[in-house]
Amino acid sequence: MLYSPFLSMPEFEGKNVVITGAAQGIGLVTALSFLENGATVFAIDNDREAIEDATFDFFDKFKDRITFFECDLASAKELELVCHRIGETAGKIDVLVNNAAVSSTKWIEERSVDEWDRVIDVNLRAPYLMVKFLLPYLKEGASIVNIASTRALMSEPNTEPYSASKGGILALTHSLALSLSSRKIRVNAISPGWIETSNYKKRRHRQQPQLREIDHLQHPAGRVGVPEDIANAILFLSSEKSSFITGTNLIVDGGMTVKMIYEE
Repeated sequence: MLYSPFLSMPEFEGKNVVITGAAQGIGLVTALSFLENGATVFAIDNDREAIEDATFDFFDKFKDRITFFECDLASAKELELVCHRIGETAGKIDVLVNNAAVSSTKWIEERSVDEWDRVIDVNLRAPYLMVKFLLPYLKEGASIVNIASTRALMSEPNTEPYSASKGGILALTHSLALSLSSRKIRVNAISPGWIETSNYKKRRHRQQPQLREIDHLQHPAGRVGVPEDIANAILFLSSEKSSFITGTNLIVDGGMTVKMIYEE
């Protein structure tokens, strides 16, 4: 069964949460998890179609507590403007989740410099700029969670910019954790493994997961991950229950990165 219920954390009642890439996948489910726990969510995404679909299909009952901002995270100017609008509206921010990411899967000689730059800009520069532009509004004791990937630690062919950007997220996380410790702001990362998001995409791409038994059984945990697994980890790292944790990377991958695999 691909289901992992949200943690119940009443401490988020009335808290302000900013999430990037919130119209699909892990970001969408993370927004739902905070909304279910009483938070107000300021959601950022660059896909208008996905925003409209998510607003109608998933967030209708929370429409008074979620606001979407359309923004290209590769544009520093757009990002600064949106962060200022969020800060002025919220007044204070309790949680920032840097989730948005793009990829480029191509052979090195076929990938343009612009494609490399866009992946790095969205996946690595934008999380740094989110912190920079929202810092005046991040309250003492706030939590920042950066979504990295097990691809920061292991790779498939032709994924250089994605893997490099996620490796950079891990370094950015521990660096920010030290820089922001003087303001009592904690910064942590989560590295998801295989997370099945097919039923949380925009409508024309949405479908029920098509998974084989072997897909589940290759995981030591016995199943493929679901977005709720990551959302619950984010809830935990954003809460007072993790107040002694900062600068760390939590791997949520069903045990795959500790599994040795040899060809038979």
